[in-house]
Amino acid sequence: MKRFFALVFAMVALCNGIVTSSSLEKPEETFNIETNKIFDKLVQIRRKLHQYPELAGSEKQTQEVIKQYLFDLGLEVKTDIYGYGLVGILKGAKDGKHIAWRADMDALPQDFPDNVDFKSKTSGVRHGCGHDVHMAIALGIAEVLAKQKQSLQGTVYFIFQPAEETFVGAKGMVANKLFSLIHPSEMYGLHITPAPTGQILVKANEVYAYQKGVRIEFNNTMPKEAVKPLVTKFRTTLTRAANNSKPWEIQRILDPNDGLLNPNSIFKDYFIVDDMTFLSRSDGDKLVVYMDVYETDKSKLPNIIPALEKVIESEGLADKLVSVTFFKENPPVNNDPNLANSAITILNTSYDKGTVSLIYGQVPFSNDDFSYFQQKVPGVYFFLGGSNFEKGMIANIHAPNFMVDEESIRVGVKSFSSLIFERLQTK
Repeated sequence: MKRFFALVFAMVALCNGIVTSSSLEKPEETFNIETNKIFDKLVQIRRKLHQYPELAGSEKQTQEVIKQYLFDLGLEVKTDIYGYGLVGILKGAKDGKHIAWRADMDALPQDFPDNVDFKSKTSGVRHGCGHDVHMAIALGIAEVLAKQKQSLQGTVYFIFQPAEETFVGAKGMVANKLFSLIHPSEMYGLHITPAPTGQILVKANEVYAYQKGVRIEFNNTMPKEAVKPLVTKFRTTLTRAANNSKPWEIQRILDPNDGLLNPNSIFKDYFIVDDMTFLSRSDGDKLVVYMDVYETDKSKLPNIIPALEKVIESEGLADKLVSVTFFKENPPVNNDPNLANSAITILNTSYDKGTVSLIYGQVPFSNDDFSYFQQKVPGVYFFLGGSNFEKGMIANIHAPNFMVDEESIRVGVKSFSSLIFERLQTK
């Protein structure tokens, strides 16, 4: 993921309303100026959050930091929704539509070296997925928009979500009636990615592949040594990839020839059996195999279990098989096409052409529970570049060398403040 790749942009006609003139003559210039004014403060709060990371379900101190910041901006704050999540509410001086922005809060259990001056002070816990940056950006957007309250037409909700890494936070907030407290008509969020700082990536529809956790149970006559050859058989028999490509080579995701920015991306139309397999012995000494599979085509999901069963039968192991079931079925982030196209147009018009690049295909081996919000409210999830290759900063999430160029905070705040402001003006 260390190559710099060419910018590709898609100028798409705005197909979800007409943008009216705002009371700010050039809002993008205003947001750029206001972002620059608070940039150093946002960097400091990001570093504070980085130094005191908290795992999913334990974001108590993080909540207090965010709550105080929002109070200081004059926002209404709601807690007691789910875990340590909270929502800041910014009401504009004029009536209008309601828009939500999501930022995730939790850190990772990691012992990787923290190669920054503001190292984590919590042993075994680190913001190795960029959520500290996500929170700083959300707070920056809130501050920039709060300063324009008299020009703001509508309401903005800032959702700070706990427990994203365990994939329960968004679902928990929804189940605890988040959307009976707030009523957005559209919703946005982002994730740091290894793309260069200054680059924003987005696409319509599924962003990630459909991830399924498969549980295969055999009876007590199944030898453990037969599992590895069976999983190899799954991969060699069932893997699907266009033109003999290798979409499991995640390091190629930003390659200019094969990666997400190329219309001929290898990350389109694939089925992958993950090479990480786990075994356990259940009651009665049964052998249980757990593995993840990734499919880009929703219509093919019902075929997965029958295909696995067919391979097991072909290997002469049908008499040892008890069951094949899904134990995990996380829906992928699925961007609303109209909102995605509108966002591309707004951002590429407000700032330099090519600020937003259209991506192709679906990312394997990853996901985000932002998808549970999208099941209730149409929304768009962006990838935000966080790498500075010249400085050796590679924003490769969950990896030992993960580092973020803090200039990405500036880019995120000014860009998405403009997006939200313009979307509020849209009929």
